[in-house]
Amino acid sequence: MSEQDRIPGKDSLGGDEGRGFWYRLRSGLGKTRGQLAAGVGNLLLGEKEIDDGVLEDLESSLLQTDVGMDATQEIMQALTSRVKRRELNDTMALHGSLATLLKDMLRPLEKTFSVAGKKPAVVFFVGVNGVGKTTTIGKLAKHLQDSGARVLLAAGDTFRAAAVEQLQRWGERNEVPVIAQPQGSDSASVVYDAVQSAKARNFDVVLADTAGRLQTNTNLMDELKKIKRVVNRLDPEAPHEVLLVLDAGVGQNALSQVKQFDEAVGVTGLVITKLDGTAKAGVIFAIARQISKPVYFIGVGESLEDLNPFNPDSFVDALLAID
Repeated sequence: MSEQDRIPGKDSLGGDEGRGFWYRLRSGLGKTRGQLAAGVGNLLLGEKEIDDGVLEDLESSLLQTDVGMDATQEIMQALTSRVKRRELNDTMALHGSLATLLKDMLRPLEKTFSVAGKKPAVVFFVGVNGVGKTTTIGKLAKHLQDSGARVLLAAGDTFRAAAVEQLQRWGERNEVPVIAQPQGSDSASVVYDAVQSAKARNFDVVLADTAGRLQTNTNLMDELKKIKRVVNRLDPEAPHEVLLVLDAGVGQNALSQVKQFDEAVGVTGLVITKLDGTAKAGVIFAIARQISKPVYFIGVGESLEDLNPFNPDSFVDALLAID
């Protein structure tokens, strides 16, 4: 499948495209799986007796992959309780029970991304520098376009000329119009013009890029609030979605990012990128334990087909190498 091909939807996870993504996901989670195996060894893969050493190794490996203290304690308490009740007799059974617990923990994060019912639906993309917002927008634009939506892009990251050029390349590749202004222009003005243009030209969706900013930078976070206020003048309900793009490699810092961006603009969903470049993919379990925000998409590479809807079962199967 080339980079021009569509992103498979959630309903395709059982088909050829879904299986293709599953293998890319399994490969992409290799570093985290390796870290997990480094702590557990082969104990979970053979029929061996469960002792305190097995449980301690499992607990350490979960923490090392940034699952987080709260989520790890919840997992270990459930497993230890089952072991004491003799419901789990060997490490193979422990492996299966672990998989079930992890899937159940992630299931509340699963939600279908939909822009139906709003026209134009306005989607903001926010996050810190370098997480892949612009690339994610380009991929999602293609996905929505293939679903029949008329998509317009707003180059709201006016601080970096490269960001505008990158978004324009995505627009040219997918024949999607891009509203942009010169570097240094007011971001709120760009997004306002894009929404106004979408209304006038009968577009279905506006995907708005914004400049990367640290969640602790008050002035830049205030700018996001300004963009939201300005767009509210055209549609009091806009933006209809605010997607926070997170780099999986930041580990537990992701929790702070969600909190700060949520307080500023009201995050409605998450996109987790660069899972293939980190051994900290376990942070998604910490997110599930502490944050009630859906994960709409995950990314395991640069190609178009490497962004897919989040599916808990596929994620855990790939993490634990369950065929």
